[in-house]
Amino acid sequence: MYNINNTNNNFNYLYDMVELTKMQMTPIRMAIKATQELLENFHSPMLDNEFTRNIRAGLETAEHITKKFQKPEFGIKECKVGDALYHVIEQTPIKKTFCHLQHFIKFGLNDEMPKLLIVAPMAGHHATLLKGTVQDTLPHFDVYITEWVNANQVPLDQGSFDMDDFIDYLIEFMTFLGPNLHVMAVCQPTVPVLAATSIMSANNDPNTPKSMILMGGPVDARKNPTSVDEFAKGKSMDWFHQMVITTVPGNYPGHGRQVYPGFLQLAGFLSMNPERHINAYTDMFKNLHEENDEKAEVIAKFYDEYMSVMDLPAEFYLQTIEAVFKEFSLAKGTLVSRGRKVDPKVITKCALLGIEGEKDDIAALGQTKASLDLCSNIPDSMKRYYMQKDVGHYGVFTGSKFRKFVVPVIKDFIYKLEEDSLKK
Repeated sequence: MYNINNTNNNFNYLYDMVELTKMQMTPIRMAIKATQELLENFHSPMLDNEFTRNIRAGLETAEHITKKFQKPEFGIKECKVGDALYHVIEQTPIKKTFCHLQHFIKFGLNDEMPKLLIVAPMAGHHATLLKGTVQDTLPHFDVYITEWVNANQVPLDQGSFDMDDFIDYLIEFMTFLGPNLHVMAVCQPTVPVLAATSIMSANNDPNTPKSMILMGGPVDARKNPTSVDEFAKGKSMDWFHQMVITTVPGNYPGHGRQVYPGFLQLAGFLSMNPERHINAYTDMFKNLHEENDEKAEVIAKFYDEYMSVMDLPAEFYLQTIEAVFKEFSLAKGTLVSRGRKVDPKVITKCALLGIEGEKDDIAALGQTKASLDLCSNIPDSMKRYYMQKDVGHYGVFTGSKFRKFVVPVIKDFIYKLEEDSLKK
């Protein structure tokens, strides 16, 4: 595994520079907010005219772009099951240093539903990016999710976190949730979920999950490589360490920790489709000017989530780049975690559903489907593949097409397994 201490880092102070820039923006944001309050004052003679609407719309758009985006909340308060509406309570049954296991309880629902563990990606965004995923699966399952902790919030003396730790966390969570569990991995964690299940299967662990649902992930990044894959393949490990790893500054609990910062990940996301984001903020301005507040609020809420990012531990990020995007270790059968050989062929009793998006430009068609060939000893009757048309990466796991088409596929797959179990 790549050693993060084996080369000098050119960007140790990048994080400090970003924090300084944010501080310098504070007076500008205060001036924007003060002007907004002045123009929105009910007694202002400039309250309602064309010029003022232009200024107000511009100020609100500018304020949104320049603000510091806080970690969002899931905020799921209710869930409809059939014709009944249930209050949803969020609990944390396990709290680890780098991850909290969250449980969404439908208060008052007595019917037992299949347990579904959603493994959120540790890839820059908070687990709340999957709020819609949780909301849309709640009517059918007893839902848990991994909520990864922002690395800048973890003190340095709490130790490191790499992909081996990620796998160990998953094994601990799956053991805690017991044998009748279905695990759904979204994007990046398709690899560690498959690895954890392989290790548990090799040990004949009775808590091995009943099924895996792998969605839009780089199980074999050699298949139809995207620009993301080509970029990772084309740079050396030393380049990644020197150019994208930096140190958390002193105003955070995790000061001194080496991280792949969320702001760089966000810059990468934005650069993949800048026109889309420019158009979105242009639409936000137009809606504010025309006083279509609901439409403007939809855009603002999306970017409140999209622009809220977290830092990744450097050792996890670099090990993932090396193992998944350079060495293709899982796909080649060479992945080893803490001396444990990862061999998907040993999986025989855990069913598998692979899901991909037709227009996915991050984990392209074929990369997740490869898991069905790797798990060659799972009976064909327990394996299924589904490709959702007309969706990109995010549409695989959230949005209207996910709700309308993908959720029923997942539900039918899991419910059939449950029915078959009762027949035995």
